[in-house]
Amino acid sequence: MAESSADRWFLLFNRIFVTLLLIGIAYPLIYVISASISDPAEVNSGRMWLWPLDITWEGYARVFRNGEIWLGYRNTVFYTLVGTFLNLLVTIPCAYALTRAEIKGRNLVMAYFVLTMFFNGGLIPTFLVVKSLGMVDTVWALLIPNLVAVWNMIVTRTFFQSNIPRELEEAAEMDGCSPARLLIQLVLPLAKPVIAVMALFYGVAHWNQYFAALIYLSNRDLFPLQMFLREILVLNQMSDVMMMNGTDMEAMARQAQIADIIKYAVMIVSALPLLAVYPFIQRFFVKGILIGSIKG
Repeated sequence: MAESSADRWFLLFNRIFVTLLLIGIAYPLIYVISASISDPAEVNSGRMWLWPLDITWEGYARVFRNGEIWLGYRNTVFYTLVGTFLNLLVTIPCAYALTRAEIKGRNLVMAYFVLTMFFNGGLIPTFLVVKSLGMVDTVWALLIPNLVAVWNMIVTRTFFQSNIPRELEEAAEMDGCSPARLLIQLVLPLAKPVIAVMALFYGVAHWNQYFAALIYLSNRDLFPLQMFLREILVLNQMSDVMMMNGTDMEAMARQAQIADIIKYAVMIVSALPLLAVYPFIQRFFVKGILIGSIKG
């Protein structure tokens, strides 16, 4: 079919909009990467606006020189892997159970779950509950309180309802398949896309969490990576304030420049693992989003 004039203008507008959107998203990322390996003087003077100039690795050297960074990486990998596994272990059976018509009161249970998305006890009651359970200053304080995200459970439930034929389940039940075996051997292999999406959602949340650690943890051996990176940024800011009382202006300016590239290096160190993983599960991510938006 021949395109009308209105169609051509519409396509042109879309291409321009998508191009501008791509530039708006890509430029800050490229700038941060370039600034993290450029000479601080070039960055602060504005001469470095896209590609790196006078490449230096001093920012990364200072970040990784801190041994606690590696401790934080180890802890964060543990929290991400174990936490994501526990999240999926609870979310998937819960979502599947809420699709079973023979379970009485499932709509009431679903309404209760949805209610918790809008109302919660608040920070202090939550802390008191965690403390009463003896989880303060333990790894469980970062894993148990947020074991299930209601929105993720809703998306998973919608996937089961939309993509797992009830007739297939009934045929398996007629052959003597138990509910647990049905879930493990039939439903889960068909639910790989939504499992990948949920793993991404939960994994990103665990990787980026620092507020729960700030509230519940005091033992530095349990700190996640984000806590140590936060300390690096805070200490650099404090150093900037303390240097204001100094007399060596040239040293003060150089230290301030180093602090700036350390901040850029910290951004890359914390985000790089997620940027490396995301392309491999992007297609599942898009599919999961569409499922939740269409029938959630």
